[in-house]
Amino acid sequence: MRRVVVLYNCDYDEELCQQEGVDVSAVRASALAICQALTDFGHETELVGALGPDIMDVIEGVRASAPDLVFNVCESLSGDTRNEVVVPSILDMLNVPYTGAGSLALGMCLHKERTKEVLTARGIANPAYRILRSHDDLVGFDLPFPVFLKLAREDASIGIEETNVCWNATAVRKRAGELLDKYRQPVVAESYIEGREVNVTVLGAGDDIETLPLHEIDFGAMPGDRPNIVSYAAKWDQRHVDYAGTKPVPMKNVSPELEAAIVRTAIDAYRALELRDYGRVDLRVDAGGTPWVIDVNPNCDISPDAGFARSARAAGIAYPDLIGKICEIAWSRYDHAARAAAD
Repeated sequence: MRRVVVLYNCDYDEELCQQEGVDVSAVRASALAICQALTDFGHETELVGALGPDIMDVIEGVRASAPDLVFNVCESLSGDTRNEVVVPSILDMLNVPYTGAGSLALGMCLHKERTKEVLTARGIANPAYRILRSHDDLVGFDLPFPVFLKLAREDASIGIEETNVCWNATAVRKRAGELLDKYRQPVVAESYIEGREVNVTVLGAGDDIETLPLHEIDFGAMPGDRPNIVSYAAKWDQRHVDYAGTKPVPMKNVSPELEAAIVRTAIDAYRALELRDYGRVDLRVDAGGTPWVIDVNPNCDISPDAGFARSARAAGIAYPDLIGKICEIAWSRYDHAARAAAD
């Protein structure tokens, strides 16, 4: 039996919930599920929450208790997602082993401009883009239409609605201006890829990486006057038409060649952004069969009802075994690093 501390952020994203009107925090529920899964797997567990200002005291307490591993599910501190990078940095400094991505990977994926720069430099297909930092950048916008708008440092589809797909410059100015004013952060405008949206679940680190059964978004129930995108409402508002119109389903009717291309592209992106242990890569496949990376998600949602666990079940992996497997991957990674340092 080993001892695992599940460390999560207990700021609960209160400001975010007030802004959007729908509670998307759910971090504590996910952390509790992970604790139960670890207990079922046979480990001793402890749940520890952090607000933000107390993070050094919290981690010093964790360090003093000498766990075999910290299962890190901190997504923000002090209500700011940019502070997600703080926890792994401190854990690294104190030589406390933990699951998931390091601070550099989290930072690169948090700032979507950096993500796209890395993907482009590595020759990994991702949509052409422009970064809109102010209203001045909306003048002379030159990316071919249609384009898709998203916030530069948010996840969970925050800020995404049907008007984020823009078919002309007027629409870009209106919607991008709204996003800039409301969220006070840059907006990524990228070429809109019409096609199948695929979620690739990835496990592993270094050379030992595997993918679980592919899933895609079924847009079959989406009304014809709405774009086929996963909006904020599609994820968090069960009353909304987008929620019914965006169902994740196992990917079928895919040729071996296309499946191989999707998996290869996802693994390339996973490695390029230095993800480890677990993550998810989202892609769009155009009419010509080219997979385009649209998002890379380190430390993605692994609650029992999320897509990651769904893919694991499709592979015959029960939830406690999935959480236990992530821990084993992390331990193996640290063991390998220790052996390499000793040589």
